[in-house]
Amino acid sequence: MDQSPTAKIVVHPSIAEISPDQWDACANPDTHRYNPFVSHAFLKVLEDAGCVGRAAGWIPQHLVLTSVDGRIDGVMPCYIKTHSRGEYVFDHAFADAYHRVGGRYYPKLQCAVPFTPVPGPRIMLRPGPAADANEKLLARAATQLAEQLDLSSLHITFLEEGPWQRLGAQGFLQRTDKQFHFANEGYTSFDDFLGRLSSRKRKAIRKERAAALASGLSIERLTGSDITEAHWDAFYEFYTDTGNRKWGTPYLNRQCFSLLGERLGDQCFLVMAKRGTTYIAGALNLIGGDCLFGRYWGAIEHHPFLHFEVCYYQAIDYAIEHGLARVEAGAQGQHKLARGYMPATTYSLHWFADPGLSAAVEQYLASERRHVERVGEVLSEFAPFKKSANGDNHY
Repeated sequence: MDQSPTAKIVVHPSIAEISPDQWDACANPDTHRYNPFVSHAFLKVLEDAGCVGRAAGWIPQHLVLTSVDGRIDGVMPCYIKTHSRGEYVFDHAFADAYHRVGGRYYPKLQCAVPFTPVPGPRIMLRPGPAADANEKLLARAATQLAEQLDLSSLHITFLEEGPWQRLGAQGFLQRTDKQFHFANEGYTSFDDFLGRLSSRKRKAIRKERAAALASGLSIERLTGSDITEAHWDAFYEFYTDTGNRKWGTPYLNRQCFSLLGERLGDQCFLVMAKRGTTYIAGALNLIGGDCLFGRYWGAIEHHPFLHFEVCYYQAIDYAIEHGLARVEAGAQGQHKLARGYMPATTYSLHWFADPGLSAAVEQYLASERRHVERVGEVLSEFAPFKKSANGDNHY
């Protein structure tokens, strides 16, 4: 691949080959916006536990841009993918189009956090005057890597809007979608948040919270060293139950959760529901600099509204108590809207080796972006917040 006279780009088949401190200086230079999912520690947990690798169809090919003095100035977490599972930006139509014209869609190159639809940096750069140039260098290097490996395409998913705009202007195809995020508007308590809602929505949430625990259930909240292997055992049972029903095979194994607790325990916020002394449901969140990221949920007993309590309301409670700016509750789920989670746009970039298919996809994505924008506008009209005299939502 092309090299700059002042920098070189190397492909690493394991994140263990890369300095944690230098990776994190690019991935999380601003502690206020710390994103645990792009940290060296989190990505290494996935590799060390065997959740990613050749057998999983996520083959690491991390790009590292190094200056002439040996300092890492940019990184991209990249993987050769032999399928489209665990991505949450659905590209089955692209694969079908390749197949119809006799092409081969897999393998492809994916720049992403595996199994994690959390927006954040993907082309991760050390701050400085060369950052913009380095962004272009890494993006171009990723397309060259795809070409050299005879891969069909490159996909950079759940990246931030700024690089999405800049690289879109460089010729990458742009795609959007919607998630639902809770914004903490300086609320002093959960009741303060409820006070901003319409009367009907406020009453509905209070009824849901009461009904969720009406059968004598209780909630336990755990972080850091308070999370024991027994808690992970129970949570893993919940997680695999959900995974078996949703995906067929859960993406994460039991070792992954132990390593997560060992290496990122202070970023873990585990909400567990109990019947007596028995854990029956739970949700795992990761704590960022200004955000709580909802990740996994599962239950071995069904109780009305328990999912909403454990996943959504407890997360809002925690964010308000700790002054976090928002809660990101994962992919999809229009039911989150009635619970105070508003539509937020997510972004991805795509590059295809076949110019004819690239042109067809570009037309499709232009139409899809307009549709996504219209859907967001319509959904916002159903926000649960009180409306002003002119009909606008207050949130």
